[in-house]
Parts: sequence; structure tokens; C-alpha cells
Amino acid sequence: MSSLRHVAIIMDGNGRWAEAHGVPRAEGHRQGSLQVETVLDAAGKLGIKYVTLYAFSTENWKRSPAEVLALMKLLEQFSTERLPRMMEKNIRLRVIGRITDIPLFARQKLLEAVEKTSKNDGNVLTLALSYGGRAEIVDAVNRILAEKNDGKITEESFRNYLYAPDIPDPDLLIRTSGELRLSNFLLWELAYSEIYVTDVLWPDFGEEELKKAVEAFNRRDRRFGGRTK
Repeated sequence: MSSLRHVAIIMDGNGRWAEAHGVPRAEGHRQGSLQVETVLDAAGKLGIKYVTLYAFSTENWKRSPAEVLALMKLLEQFSTERLPRMMEKNIRLRVIGRITDIPLFARQKLLEAVEKTSKNDGNVLTLALSYGGRAEIVDAVNRILAEKNDGKITEESFRNYLYAPDIPDPDLLIRTSGELRLSNFLLWELAYSEIYVTDVLWPDFGEEELKKAVEAFNRRDRRFGGRTK
């Protein structure tokens, strides 16, 4: 039985997919958004309880206004159109990041979906939006300072100030499109995660690709700094 409970994914390659298919970048992002449901269904079949997707980083605001707007419209569409499916499948939607940065039209629909699925107790889909690992740590420190906490901060107590302290750390990080970097994603939470990189672009990453990643994870000996012999 696999110990894999939580998979985090850096969904990379939408732009390259669009270029390879001779279509606008917005179409690449649209195709990428369609893969979310495919991968979430596959994760459910594999017994993976938590899936966290790097959907929009703090750095992504630097992209062209047209591309950012297209991504925000996709977020609004996802929150609205996928809600019945999430309710049907008992999926809980969560979000981490500096959510107040998200434009109101998209944020309202997103938070409505979060609220309506909040009682669901099946798989948990977490979207990292306007998210940065360093920003999360800075926000946690500022929360500690705001509370004027005079007690000693430990790793365990610090965790309580992160965006989603109740969600277990990812067992496996998957990055599509072959890039070999964390890109400021879950810097605290990924400390002991296994990493799997594939050259497959996100719009082409489906059930079989997820199975390959899980099989690779299951072959690894996770020591967490210790030794078995």
C-alpha cells in the first residue's frame, strides 16, 4: 500500500504547448485548465487524498495584462463550471496565497466555490493563487509579530501560521515540462518531499503520466535523513 497522500504539482508548459500547436497562449492555458479534472479524477482512483496545484504565482503578475486577464477569466470559469462536478464527487476546494490580489470578479466566484464545497469530506483540491513560498513565510512571520507572541517559536508552532497548516506536507512534487527548479513553490512544506520531473507538458499530462509518477515514488526509499541499516 502506498503511503502517498498528498501530491503537489507545478503545472508548467501551457505556453510551449500552445506554441507547438500554433495556437494563442490563452488556448494553451485553457487546455491546461481542462487537465485539472482529469488529474484529480486519476488521483482519486490512486487513493491520493490531497492535490495542490500551482495555478498562479506572485511572479505571474508580471506577465502581460492580456495574459493575466485570460488566466483570471479561466479561474472564474473553473470556479463556476466545475462546482457541480466537485459537489457530485464530494471534493473540497481550498485556496492558498494572497487571495485579495485576485480581481474581484474571479475572487467572488472562487470563494463561493470554496464555501459551497467546505463541508465535502472527500478529496481536497488546493489551488495556489497569487502564491509564493517566500511570501507565505513572510506572511507567517508577520502574523506571529502581530500577535506579539513572547513564547519560543518551534517548527511545529510556526507551521500553524502557514496558509493551510492542517493539510499534510506533500509526499511528492511533480513538475511538468522538464524544468528543474521549485519556482518559489511551497518552500517550507516541500522540505522532505520526493521530486519527480517529466518532460511532458501540462496540457498532455493525464492519468497515465500520473501513474508513472506514483510508481516512481513507490520505488523510492524515504529515509527523512535517517538510515535503516
